[in-house]
Amino acid sequence: MKVIVVKDQNEGGKKGFEVFQNELQSGAKVFGLATGSTPITTYQEIVNSDLDFSDCISVNLDEYVGLKADNPQSYHYFMQEHLFKFKPFKHSYVPDGTNLNATAETARYNKIIEENPIDLQLLGLGRNGHIGFNEPGTPFDALTSKIKLTQSTIDANSRFFEHEENVPKEAYSMGIGSIMKSKHILLEAYGEKKADAIQKMIEGPVTTEVPASVLQNHPNVTVIIDEAAASKLSKM
Repeated sequence: MKVIVVKDQNEGGKKGFEVFQNELQSGAKVFGLATGSTPITTYQEIVNSDLDFSDCISVNLDEYVGLKADNPQSYHYFMQEHLFKFKPFKHSYVPDGTNLNATAETARYNKIIEENPIDLQLLGLGRNGHIGFNEPGTPFDALTSKIKLTQSTIDANSRFFEHEENVPKEAYSMGIGSIMKSKHILLEAYGEKKADAIQKMIEGPVTTEVPASVLQNHPNVTVIIDEAAASKLSKM
């Protein structure tokens, strides 16, 4: 696990961009993408660059159940606004939050992932150690599933919604088993509130109670964190 400590999120975005640039130049064709506030600076750096993804495929980690693609709070919409309308991919896959048949939707998405092995997977990190929406207790071999979000995740996401009762309580998420099949994993985390999760992810035991700790078992992981997120690491 390669850990890069940066001054702030803006510097982290530049380092994240370098990872994408190096992978693209090395022939990567399938990029697993994440949403939320964490990857925004990396996406901004990509948008402002001359990188061309028109011959590439993107596969997003997750989507809220019940939100249409044109809903401003959906992850379809987020990706369109922050990346896709500036840097279009040959094809971009995001779970269909409007498909309430979980068996059909998860099977469809698992097939997409199987047919498009991910070269680089971008991840954020939840305060409770979740990756994607794989909450504590999720089996490490899990594939795409419909997940009931924990209250801590709902609370963290409520800042994006006008009223907390509007925050979706379920999401479709790529499973940990699928994430771990990615050839290279890039995880970014910023801020003091992520320090506990970072410490447990890097220095703690590998346990399903901290889903991100499984990354210790992956052969090619790059972690970009700011000084605040790194503050509880004993080896830094």
